[in-house]
Amino acid sequence: MRPSGEILFMTKKDIRAIVLKKRGLISPAEKAGKDRAIMQRLLGMDTVKDAKTVVLYASFKSEADTFLLMDEMLKSGKKMILPRVEGSELGLYEIKDPAKELAPGMMGILEPATGDDRKDSCRADINEADIVIVPGVAFDIAGGRLGYGKGYYDKLLARRKRSIPLIALSYEEQIWEGRLPLDPHDVKMDCVVTDKREIWTDGKR
Repeated sequence: MRPSGEILFMTKKDIRAIVLKKRGLISPAEKAGKDRAIMQRLLGMDTVKDAKTVVLYASFKSEADTFLLMDEMLKSGKKMILPRVEGSELGLYEIKDPAKELAPGMMGILEPATGDDRKDSCRADINEADIVIVPGVAFDIAGGRLGYGKGYYDKLLARRKRSIPLIALSYEEQIWEGRLPLDPHDVKMDCVVTDKREIWTDGKR
């Protein structure tokens, strides 16, 4: 997806604005169908079926919905870990009941509520995960990811001590034609799952 016209260079800010506008124009009915398609495609992947511990996130506004996905993964017996904004980084916590254990955090995004009685006992580490499911604004077919500009996930993913499959959820409207402008610290995805396809990078599967 690229706007028409001769454009030699676009900044990350430019691309974010274009893609967020396009994503925001998806109608509620169309979004619901796309969300179901993404969930079914993701849950059908062997990489996901075999995973026992999953890092996921609570979707926000026009993002692909993750709440039904959380329920399905918990029903299948997977350990579910969600992020919480803590200063300039993300802390990770195990969640067993999203309806009771999530509360609005930064920008109103739902995240693990961590009272003193459960903070330490529920704390988790990214290296426990079998897969990490990552949000984002735009993606390309080489696994390039453009986030929201705060760098939270790049810092989180930099804490990995081993290779863990990184899977992004995206509508087709978020797939950028060509290559996204990436910085050296930007982490690429192993797979982008859309409402129409799985985009695996570097021959990984």
